[in-house]
Amino acid sequence: MGTNLKRATSAFVVGLLAVAGALAGVTAPATAEATNSPQTPHPQPADACHLANDVKHVVQIQFDNVDRLRNQPNVPSDLEQLPTLRNFLTSNGVILTNTHDVLSHTATNFVANQTGLYPDRNAITQSNSFSYYDQAGATHTGLSFSYWTDKLVDPSGHPADTNYNVQYAADRQNVPNTTDVNAPAPWVPYTRAGCNVGEVGMSNTVLENTGLDITTVFGAGSPQQAEATANPTKAAADYVGFAVHCASGASLCTNGQTDALPDEPGGYAGYKALFGNAQIQPAISPAGSVQALDGSVITDAAGNPGFPGFDSETPTNSLGYAAQMLENGVPVTNIYVSDAHTDHTAANTGDLGPGEQTYEQQLQAYDKAFGQFFARLAKDGINASNTEFVVTTDEGDHFSGSQPTPASCTGAVGNYCSYATKSEVNVNLPGLLATQKADTTSFAIHSDPAPAIWVTGNPSRTDASVRQLGRDISSLSFTNPLTGGTDKVANQLADPVEEKILHFVSSDPARTPTLTAFSGEDDFITSGAPNCSKACVFTSSRFAYNHGGLLPDMQDIWAAYAGPGVKARGVDNTTWTDQVDARPTLLALTGLHDDYPVDGRVLVEIASADALTSALRAHHETVLKLGQVYKQILATNGEFAAATLTASTKALASGSAADDSAYTRIENGLDRLDAQRNQLADAIRSQLLGAAFGHTAINERAADGQLAAADRLLQSAHQLGS
Repeated sequence: MGTNLKRATSAFVVGLLAVAGALAGVTAPATAEATNSPQTPHPQPADACHLANDVKHVVQIQFDNVDRLRNQPNVPSDLEQLPTLRNFLTSNGVILTNTHDVLSHTATNFVANQTGLYPDRNAITQSNSFSYYDQAGATHTGLSFSYWTDKLVDPSGHPADTNYNVQYAADRQNVPNTTDVNAPAPWVPYTRAGCNVGEVGMSNTVLENTGLDITTVFGAGSPQQAEATANPTKAAADYVGFAVHCASGASLCTNGQTDALPDEPGGYAGYKALFGNAQIQPAISPAGSVQALDGSVITDAAGNPGFPGFDSETPTNSLGYAAQMLENGVPVTNIYVSDAHTDHTAANTGDLGPGEQTYEQQLQAYDKAFGQFFARLAKDGINASNTEFVVTTDEGDHFSGSQPTPASCTGAVGNYCSYATKSEVNVNLPGLLATQKADTTSFAIHSDPAPAIWVTGNPSRTDASVRQLGRDISSLSFTNPLTGGTDKVANQLADPVEEKILHFVSSDPARTPTLTAFSGEDDFITSGAPNCSKACVFTSSRFAYNHGGLLPDMQDIWAAYAGPGVKARGVDNTTWTDQVDARPTLLALTGLHDDYPVDGRVLVEIASADALTSALRAHHETVLKLGQVYKQILATNGEFAAATLTASTKALASGSAADDSAYTRIENGLDRLDAQRNQLADAIRSQLLGAAFGHTAINERAADGQLAAADRLLQSAHQLGS
């Protein structure tokens, strides 16, 4: 019952047609059919892409739930079973294992990685779906996955909130607010540098559905919308999932659409883009259909050439399409690769357990595809000497299920694992509240190991019913049917004060949850009837991987960098980083910059001196110290957030209707600390970004004061929590 990019999107592809105002009875236009003739790589056109450090190409790959940590002690992890990828990265660069996601789910993590912004500044604070309030306090459903310039997507087709889905906040100290500004698009620095940018399944940079996205890009009454109405399956293959955002004047996009970015800093006139295989294939593979690395034509389940669906963005498909782009005038590619733990065979049995035969075979196929990808690129002259490779995953996964049989299984041939139960522990929160606490407060919930709750009516956090709900959730527990142990519904709990510290509060006040809880690693907290006539705690089937929570196997991930300017080699277990650091690090290595202040920092620990500005080189030790403490005070999983979440949990569990003084005292303390944190983090960020992109020298005296202030801030946070 968990959600991820593929499930959240495919479930709504047809349903979202209502959002677009489908035109009934319109005949779909004929589209150019690609042939199945063999492909040969086409020579790359004259280089118009201007990047630094002799970089000619950029390849960014983001996995969906490919884990570094083992889910069973005897079964190697996903990353361990991808030796071709792992060896390429460690031989030509570095894998950073002390990497963390930004909470709480796929879309949030991907967009943070793409923009360098924590969720409070891009508004994808809950994903892959969320609730929001209308002006009367009623709750509605919103979807995180939609094209970059879409307004909020409500599957009902009648959104009560018309703000941008990806909404920018210039200043986190001023959230929420009444502004409605589209977040800067991640491809812009590259296209301004003359580089065409390819998107292969990457979230929010491609069309995600055949409803609102089609209308946003092609317009109401367009031939594309007519096709989406008449044959949504074919339209998905033709227009969803792939995009090329072109440099100004690029011949590749002569027949493309206007790449409209109405709020882009500095303007963005004169740029075009191609959306979907129907537009891209004639430009990058005029001889016929784009092929997977295994030589098959990339098709959907119905046999339509084009986008196979997010579930089917396996390496042979994703990397095959990306290679065709790289060989044909698209030097920058961002690639989504679907997880390996879902059964991708025709049997489609759902989630697979670690060490099961099909899981092991799929990982072997993934590794083979990476070998084919690197060999093909090397033949084209695309390698780590001239290409920046950045590879990471959105989040970690915890396998929820019974113990394997046999107990000593390893997943090796002849020693595969099997499981009697493969399921998250589903928990009916309204049922537990009603039966254990006689609390029947009405609320919407984002089902998750980190469930977010929107209380009906949008009451304030100090409302008596909200305070009692917080106390009741704090003391709820249940028996875990997988372990036999007692699990708490909320190991940690936050209301909007702590949610702001965790970057869960954006410019759009309608999206702010009343409460967010963090449960156990097996537990999937969901909605249900306000009773336990049917079991309130149960296992099922198909969904066995939990993610989105605070536990190490969920939020401890990995990231890798290889290519020009990356000096580090092997595995780095020390450097603390999270997803927002990928953006500034890659831009620094390619000599580009954003026109807005990102939240991440350049990872100087892994970069060669000649790839960095003179300001970063001259103040290397101070930059290291500032960068490290900056992460601990600002990151969602940093030391400051952990300490304040401890304080928040105690505050929300405390008090009574007669005396809520402890709650008031702690919450006031959190408010003060948050303001101090934001002011200090902004000052440190200004120093770091100025040195990295503005050639501004570090003010050493100011840095000494900032380091001392950070120590005091962290001490205060720990004191409040204790």
